[in-house]
Amino acid sequence: MKFTTVSVSYSRKFNLGNFNFESLDLGCSLWAQVEDGEDADGITQFLYQQAKASVKQAAMPVLKASEFQITKAKSSKKVSGDVNESDW
Repeated sequence: MKFTTVSVSYSRKFNLGNFNFESLDLGCSLWAQVEDGEDADGITQFLYQQAKASVKQAAMPVLKASEFQITKAKSSKKVSGDVNESDW
């Protein structure tokens, strides 16, 4: 039985918008062993979605506290209503 290892890395930089030019860099790397006959592309896509969700989840507390990010999310929606996590 032959195994292949697939890996995915996802990172994102969030501008926190203050005058100190602070930003938040977060990343996640995931690996999986794929056996012959398994869908390596499907597993890679799954790992990508998991890594992306992990970065988003880790960023949420900081982004929710950042007035710059809140204003940015609202202006991209062009409404003054509530901002959802999906807006980031």
